[in-house]
Amino acid sequence: MTHVGTIRLETTRLILRRFEEADTETAFHVWTSDPKVTKYLRWEHHRSIAQMKNLGQSWLKKYDDPQWYHWVVVPKEVGFPIGTISAANVYNETDTIEVGFCLGSEYWGLGYITEAFAAVIEFFFEEVHANRIEAKYAPENKASERVMEKCGLTFEGTLRSSDRIQSGITDVCVCSLLAKDYF
Repeated sequence: MTHVGTIRLETTRLILRRFEEADTETAFHVWTSDPKVTKYLRWEHHRSIAQMKNLGQSWLKKYDDPQWYHWVVVPKEVGFPIGTISAANVYNETDTIEVGFCLGSEYWGLGYITEAFAAVIEFFFEEVHANRIEAKYAPENKASERVMEKCGLTFEGTLRSSDRIQSGITDVCVCSLLAKDYF
């Protein structure tokens, strides 16, 4: 793969850009403090802005790494970040990138994450030259399942009791899209 780091991406309705320190308060209020957002995630919702500030500082430091892909999702009509989409894992030995995302619950069902994911897929295949993009979700998370279907990922199977989310150990559904199918 040809790693280029987190560069600005734009779609019809969205700007995907690097997190900035000025986004800390918005991130806390819009998505990281919302238990509905983190219900199916590995991390608990933030109970203080200090937690978000610490997380934001760690994100900022990682932008120096060309293998760090982490965008805030900014709808042009809203004008501020409403969530994130990122490479949760990069597997160089198989040219695979695992994508993860989260979005403030007030903005669910509006197609923003589907649009952001489609842009990230295009970027990873056409600019980074990934061979495989994968994503995972808890079986109960039907909204994430629909996003993956809309973006053309194929369901591959379920890993039983293979991850821990807020409710405990859970099964994980795995989906992927290969470069040969994308092109």
